[in-house]
Amino acid sequence: MADQYAQSGEDKRPTETSMSSANPVDAKTAAIPAIRWAEPPEGPVPVLLDQTRLPGEETELVCTDAPALVQAIRTLAVRGAPLLGIAGAYGVALAAVRGFDVDEAAGALAGARPTAVNLGYGVRRALTAYRSAVAGGADQERAGAAALAAARALHREDAEASARMAVHGLALLDEMLPGGGHRILTHCNTGALVSGGEGTAFAVALAAHRKGHLRRLWVDETRPLLQGSRLTAYEAARAGMAYTLLTDNAAGSLFAAGEVDAVLIGADRIAADGSVANKVGSYPLAVLARYHHVPFIVVAPVTTVDPDTPDGASIEVEQRASHEVTEVTAPYVPMAGLETGGGIAVAPLGTQAYNPAFDVTPPDLVTAIVTEEGVVSPVTAGGLGELCARSRQVTMS
Repeated sequence: MADQYAQSGEDKRPTETSMSSANPVDAKTAAIPAIRWAEPPEGPVPVLLDQTRLPGEETELVCTDAPALVQAIRTLAVRGAPLLGIAGAYGVALAAVRGFDVDEAAGALAGARPTAVNLGYGVRRALTAYRSAVAGGADQERAGAAALAAARALHREDAEASARMAVHGLALLDEMLPGGGHRILTHCNTGALVSGGEGTAFAVALAAHRKGHLRRLWVDETRPLLQGSRLTAYEAARAGMAYTLLTDNAAGSLFAAGEVDAVLIGADRIAADGSVANKVGSYPLAVLARYHHVPFIVVAPVTTVDPDTPDGASIEVEQRASHEVTEVTAPYVPMAGLETGGGIAVAPLGTQAYNPAFDVTPPDLVTAIVTEEGVVSPVTAGGLGELCARSRQVTMS
């Protein structure tokens, strides 16, 4: 078949299918899942909640082929390390069940964003299931079903991991900060919008809220794409949490005033030595936390640990377009302008911008890494390796 990834005039954007006019921050409003697999007559297709439209609109996108899903990943309609893994697996399944070139789709999906290790993991898992089925003599339909089963299993396992991370993380918080009343600072977005369940770091804060142990959730707005203000505040409002939004550069004054008890963040990749790549702005928080003797805790599934990346210097950090910094779009609709600009200029024409999507925090600034398999503290290569080994043993048993 013709190369579906060839550069042509064909629009490969996902198809917008539905929109909720209800108040999206009303906790009584039924939430649309971040990703779901739709069967016929709607599918077979993955359907995404378009995160670029939040919090103003709840709109679903249908991805009828892998290029459309790649587009959704690159433009951040779907984002967050664990969810990218799920999306990648569903993308391979989509190519398989629709008769596209599965290897070609897998390659395009895995390369859509370089830093988040879960994306490649999800792609490989579904691709391995597909290839194993083909090698066993399965026809296209049965091989596609095998890829889809692998994607669904990953989706389910991520939800289960989210729940276990919340338990481990809350226990750690309560041990470090007895008596409850936690004031937690978080960065970027780590809730149900990045997960098959209730998230990573946000899931811990949510567990504290449900137990009555959360006094305040401090939400960094997270420049330049505002995942904190658009997404974390959206999820906190839905949950009825006590939260306050702040500009990223106001975090230091909060620490100085003694208003932060712990920092909780997620991760897009954790190197073998415990170095953590997360949304840019995380490293300065770790430095502030160390100076002010505040725990800096990373919450991520074991699949985010990459033993093939030896240290932080080996992590490829995604560099994004300058216009995400030099322009603003109001309302924020990057599907219409994220790739080419078209927003309102906030810097002189021709200004170059340094716009890394992530920064890397060294392990000696990380108090603990919380996973579904337990907590690593202090964070060392040996401790992280032992935890990953235990996880592999559980998986194989």
